[in-house]
Amino acid sequence: MTNTKQFLSVVAASILGGTATLFGYKTFIEQPNLQSFNQNQPAYFTKFEYDTAKSVVPEGLNFIHASDIVRPSVVHIRTYYENTTASSQGTPFDEMLKEFYGDRMPQDRNHRGGGAPQEASGSGVILSNDGYIATNNHVIDKADKIEVVLNDKRSYIAKLIGTDPTTDLALLKIEEKGLPFVKYGSSDNLRVGEWVLAVGNPFNLNSTVTAGIVSAKGRNINILRDKDNMAIESFIQTDAVVNPGNSGGALVNLRGELIGINTAIASPTGSYTGYSFAVPVTLVEKVMEDLLKHGQVQRALLGISIIDLNAAMAKEKGIKDFVHGIYVGGVNVGSAAAAAGLKEGDVITHVNGFPVNSASELQEIVARNRPGDKVKIKYTRGEKVNEVDAILKNKSGNTDVVKREDNAVKSILGAEFIAPSKKDLAKLKIDGGAMVQQIGAGKMREAGVPNGFIITSIDKIKIDSPIQAQELLSKDSKEGHLIEGYTLNGEHRFYGIGW
Repeated sequence: MTNTKQFLSVVAASILGGTATLFGYKTFIEQPNLQSFNQNQPAYFTKFEYDTAKSVVPEGLNFIHASDIVRPSVVHIRTYYENTTASSQGTPFDEMLKEFYGDRMPQDRNHRGGGAPQEASGSGVILSNDGYIATNNHVIDKADKIEVVLNDKRSYIAKLIGTDPTTDLALLKIEEKGLPFVKYGSSDNLRVGEWVLAVGNPFNLNSTVTAGIVSAKGRNINILRDKDNMAIESFIQTDAVVNPGNSGGALVNLRGELIGINTAIASPTGSYTGYSFAVPVTLVEKVMEDLLKHGQVQRALLGISIIDLNAAMAKEKGIKDFVHGIYVGGVNVGSAAAAAGLKEGDVITHVNGFPVNSASELQEIVARNRPGDKVKIKYTRGEKVNEVDAILKNKSGNTDVVKREDNAVKSILGAEFIAPSKKDLAKLKIDGGAMVQQIGAGKMREAGVPNGFIITSIDKIKIDSPIQAQELLSKDSKEGHLIEGYTLNGEHRFYGIGW
């Protein structure tokens, strides 16, 4: 009996304890079931006040600061084209873009064609508080009127200061003061994997900011290849979203500093599909200064033909201990490279202390300089490492500043002149002259002069350099000019150039 009473007491105590525990859980712990987000979230979020701009994010990943700095300094560019034959035919750049983009042309190039006056759009970057603006050459190419619309909707008609098709850059000017502007950064210090922002006006959507990382540097995509063999392609490649209308806009780092001008996208459709390309700011800064001071770019040349070097080629050429560098395929007579002692077969490894591993890298570094500037070239010849200083020259083979008038003369002639290569001089058994290149509409074409023709005399005056040929042909003459020379096939010919 006693055991039975004890057993019942334990059972009763357990039931009482369980009841008390259940009551306490229901009363103090268990919450009502959430029946829907619509019933509960509004009450929760309207009471929750928090400034997300003050959120703590990993260092270097907050894009707000850079966006606030840059957006007021990026402008919308609208271009207008009258119904003319020139505008309806398009330009070589149009054909190049068609191949690059595929069947669909980007919005900022769809301005050609007959009918009513056409319009196009792109972007630009304010560089100074008094209204100088950088953009792409293809954004404003052959425009009859250029309108600049600021971030605050103010509108201006811009003046074209100068263009450089070889880098696809142009400089504009609007008459205003106290403007916000983007400060230059450094594309040299830019590293692959670094966060960047692209700011522009894609599809006429003003002040659009996209983010991505630097995917590669020194990228050559052959978009400028049909110019005059002087194009500089050493693009910054990013995966920041860039679309038609972004052309000419800013690529900036997270400090809000300009590191490039957005120029192209790799796309079969004309819209973004993965990668975009920007002209590095080190080149932008130099080109803008030249256009501001001289109206055209002062292009410096080393005067060599260059070939990207790889392991297979190194083996073929007998280059031992190959690491990196650019193979010198030839040296032009009278060039900076020839004066410095460079020879065919040398391998250039550094320019001004910068390692070069591709033709585009070498071209960009040299292009930052002007004729007359000295660059330090480190190269290997056989097993020996050498270092020399080279005084860079212009296309005419000297260090003179190229004036705006020189371009006017070249425009009339429709051609340019360069120094013939040592190989061509030896082949033709001549000791000097001026080679005619890039013949377009003008007096040279009218006379039937072929591309590559080497002028040895003008009006019976012996020609020793390109600059001499240009000076003589620029002189007005009622009788015109008689030029003598050789084709690359060795044919001796004469041509009459009217003026």
